[in-house]
Amino acid sequence: MAVDTQSSLMSQLQLLNRLPMQKKFGLMVAVAAIIAILVGGWIWETAPDYQVLYSNLSDKDGGEIVASLQQMNVPYKFAEGGGALLVPSDKVHEIRLKLATQGLPRGSLVGFELLDNEKFGTSQFQEQVNYQRGLEGELAKTIQSLAPVQSARVHLAIPKPSVFVRDQEKPSASVLLNIFPGKTLDQSQVTAIAHLVSSSVPELSVKNVTIVDQNGNLLSQPVDALLMSGMDPGQLKYLQETERSYIKRIEDILTPVVGASNVRAQVTADLDFSQVENTSETYQPNHDPASAAIRSQQISETTSNSEQKANGVPGALSNQPPAPVTAPVTTPVAASAAAAAGKPATTSGNSSNMQKDSTTNYEVDKTIEHVKHPVGSIKRLSVAVVVNYEKTVDAKKKVGYKPLPPMEIKQITDLVKETMGFNAARGDTLNIVNTAFTPPETDIVPPLPWWKQPEIVALATTIAKDLAFAGVVLYLIMGIIRPTMKNIKAEAAAASARAAEAEEVAQQQHHAPQINPYDEATAEAAKELARQNPQLVANVIKGWVSGNE
Repeated sequence: MAVDTQSSLMSQLQLLNRLPMQKKFGLMVAVAAIIAILVGGWIWETAPDYQVLYSNLSDKDGGEIVASLQQMNVPYKFAEGGGALLVPSDKVHEIRLKLATQGLPRGSLVGFELLDNEKFGTSQFQEQVNYQRGLEGELAKTIQSLAPVQSARVHLAIPKPSVFVRDQEKPSASVLLNIFPGKTLDQSQVTAIAHLVSSSVPELSVKNVTIVDQNGNLLSQPVDALLMSGMDPGQLKYLQETERSYIKRIEDILTPVVGASNVRAQVTADLDFSQVENTSETYQPNHDPASAAIRSQQISETTSNSEQKANGVPGALSNQPPAPVTAPVTTPVAASAAAAAGKPATTSGNSSNMQKDSTTNYEVDKTIEHVKHPVGSIKRLSVAVVVNYEKTVDAKKKVGYKPLPPMEIKQITDLVKETMGFNAARGDTLNIVNTAFTPPETDIVPPLPWWKQPEIVALATTIAKDLAFAGVVLYLIMGIIRPTMKNIKAEAAAASARAAEAEEVAQQQHHAPQINPYDEATAEAAKELARQNPQLVANVIKGWVSGNE
């Protein structure tokens, strides 16, 4: 079997060697085309599909991204003259997320380094434009350093200075912020950005700074609105946090009772942000002298004896000496009684004068009270709670809804009152409504036909590629190589037949030289054989010569 295979292979090679050069070249081209198609098809099947990762990158961002891709062992290539960076399509989103954690791409912001290459002879207008561009870039870089901000753009409108006051215009600024997904800017941070921009541009007011996010939402609240509401951004934030805190507490306490999706609460808080300080002094009336605190006391007593005749109208009070002066609190009881009865203090014949002065100063009761009321105290709370109907399932497993019983509504009301710290004295209100919730309306998306499913499309694409590849290979084999091989075999068979016929003629001529010459057809066949295959004829003649020897 091996000998037959080897002989068959040798015969095939001999047939190929006998082909003319033109047919050999065509056969070689066909074989090379088949090999190239096979290799190209294999590369086409195994090579990943590349998609654009980023386009229009700056040189700095492009270099950093390429370095990161090399560290992650991710294949990449450039397209569109180097303006787009391509990576395998199945890794585009993953690579973008990984690069976003590194803050890439950072953007091609140009700051004051724009002024480093100022040329001699630059016009004043060009200098002003470059300065404004540099200032905008520096402000954008500064704003991008904030944690929630992914990128920023700043546009300044700086009017030309004028010597006339009536023609002077104030500058203005616009800031576009690209916020990281999942992060937000509160009002205080927005106000800080507005103050940052206004402080960097001369005569730029905060109210002339407009801040917008990537979704077109106006973030900068006008200053006039804050002034009209009477609250600054910090107070507004505290009010909103207070209301959210009460809402969360109410929903957390009711969720285990009625379910997470069966309760909604809203709270309106009236807070007192006024700063009040009270100082009062209170004076109390005099208390019992025995318990009163004496600050100071002075007593002065004078006594004199002299004979003095009675004078004046008898029995009149004018003959009585004046009573000693005493303080009201310490007036002796006996002296007071004698004075009240109109009797003299002494009854002796001799005149005796006694003067006694007493001054007592008592501490005055005084209370000083200094009260500072807290800022942001709750003046009033208004709470509204909506509770869904109770879900029921009958014996046929049909789902229904019914109102909650009054006892359960009362329990919910008590829970909410305790949670919010209900105080009727300050005017708190609570309204609990039990009603059926309306299910959310959802857009019904019709299912894709089976021939549009992503898996079917991908499978069909792969099958189409394989069929196209197989068709091209089959065409080359059946349309070029197979006919060529058939022609080779046919020519080889014809050549073998002609050689056999020539050999038979030669043998007849060798063994029977006296025979008449060959007829005309055999001679023509030998001539044709000699013209088409001279090597075969030479071999036959060589055999003849060897046989004669």
